[in-house]
Amino acid sequence: MKIMQRTDNEIHEDVLAEFLWDPEVAQPDVGLQVDEGVVTLTGTVDSYAVKIAAQHAAQRVSGVRAVANDLSVRTAATHNDTDIAKAVAAALEMNLAIPEGAVDASVQNGQVTLTGSVKWGYQRNLAASSVRYLRGVRGVTNLITVTQPAASAREVSEKISDALRRTAEIDAASISVHTTDGKVRLAGTVRSWPEKEEAGFAAWRAPGVKDVENDIIVRPY
Repeated sequence: MKIMQRTDNEIHEDVLAEFLWDPEVAQPDVGLQVDEGVVTLTGTVDSYAVKIAAQHAAQRVSGVRAVANDLSVRTAATHNDTDIAKAVAAALEMNLAIPEGAVDASVQNGQVTLTGSVKWGYQRNLAASSVRYLRGVRGVTNLITVTQPAASAREVSEKISDALRRTAEIDAASISVHTTDGKVRLAGTVRSWPEKEEAGFAAWRAPGVKDVENDIIVRPY
């Protein structure tokens, strides 16, 4: 089915509407520009969680090819790095999906850096999610590595391709999978950003995967 090309003005209106619709964002004053389907977000928001929520909201809109998130985060002066670090450590300890002692964290000027190693990609993502909503956090850099037993490139590629075919939202025929030493590169085209993200999630779930480079291009039309 051919999808009609959307204008930048139409995308602009829908992104603003999505901001108002999504209670995690609810900030219509976010600066917004659209150029050939590429959305740029500017301005200041109250938390890092809102910054990420705004990005995800924009990515959900039909016709969006990419999002440049230049939002800055304002934080109260009462949130010093020591308090943030204590809150980060507690949040990681409380998350049962993250192995005890597997993840370390450092904080500088409200920027949280996560290091360490876990077995699965979902644990790596959950570690970042656990600290994203804490007061005073201005950004999160996720340097956690994923350690998996070695598997043949053919086996990894086949498992990922099978997973993509099982997912109703993804046109698996338009995606290629390249694997070397547990590192996966996804290429090809999809119709929306959620499709691209879901393909990445599918790749991370495969045994033997240590890293995923998602080079899929979003081409709505």
